[in-house]
Amino acid sequence: MENTATTRTLTRARDNRVLGGVCAGIARRYGWKRRNVRLAFILSCVLPGPQFLLYVALWLVLPEEA
Repeated sequence: MENTATTRTLTRARDNRVLGGVCAGIARRYGWKRRNVRLAFILSCVLPGPQFLLYVALWLVLPEEA
């Protein structure tokens, strides 16, 4: 039996980007609203941890969508 579902890969968005398109790409991949992903990222930055470094790493590693 063949899987007919389309596979969505995680890429940086070309449109609707604010900085690097990482949050918009995550939102597109999982079917979430861009605004909610951006808000979650901004709110997570007040917590201790490497959130900003993770964002920069994803910006460098994720390919831009074609």
